[in-house]
Amino acid sequence: MLDFFTACIHLDPIGIIKAGGYLGLAVLVFAESGLLVGIFLPGDSLLFVAGLLAAGGFLEPLSLTFIVVGAAILGDSVGYWFGTRIGSALFTRKDSRFFKQAYVARTQGFFETYGGRAIILARFVPIVRTIAPILAGVGSMRYTRFLSYNALGGVLWGAGVILLGYSLGSVIPNSDKYVLPISLGIIILSFSPLLLNLVRGKSKRLTRQ
Repeated sequence: MLDFFTACIHLDPIGIIKAGGYLGLAVLVFAESGLLVGIFLPGDSLLFVAGLLAAGGFLEPLSLTFIVVGAAILGDSVGYWFGTRIGSALFTRKDSRFFKQAYVARTQGFFETYGGRAIILARFVPIVRTIAPILAGVGSMRYTRFLSYNALGGVLWGAGVILLGYSLGSVIPNSDKYVLPISLGIIILSFSPLLLNLVRGKSKRLTRQ
């Protein structure tokens, strides 16, 4: 258990998976999907590395996929429930080291741009994927509608990222040796929508001035 927490603190995907196994993965995916404490967890790189390790025989791919998808869907549902109850407090919460009002504003912009599809697309954007289900609850989106987007997004993200890792691990021998550069690439790619949104926002403000 100590190894698992140490790996989480150091954001070490291989260490997290090897120390925590299926349960550790499920807990982290659940936390990142719907709990604010998981807002900075390395979800994308974690699932990709899990796929790599599954290709190497460390994890059983089908079981891994079912567990991750289930945890993702359940996590978003809890986030939605939180939003319907006390999620409005997000709008008055003060900025801290781990939470900024800018995160809420960006997620709201995501909803304004994509509507209900934001629940699906948010799965692939760090930070936004944690806040999106909460805002869906705050905005009183019908749960049946939310659940359909939630389930589809959970499958596309959970199964899709694992499949990418598994495919790479199947064709490149000892691909786990390249986890660090691969993880960095995934992180950069994951945050690119946020960066583009930030740049567009600044451009619009400059145009108005």
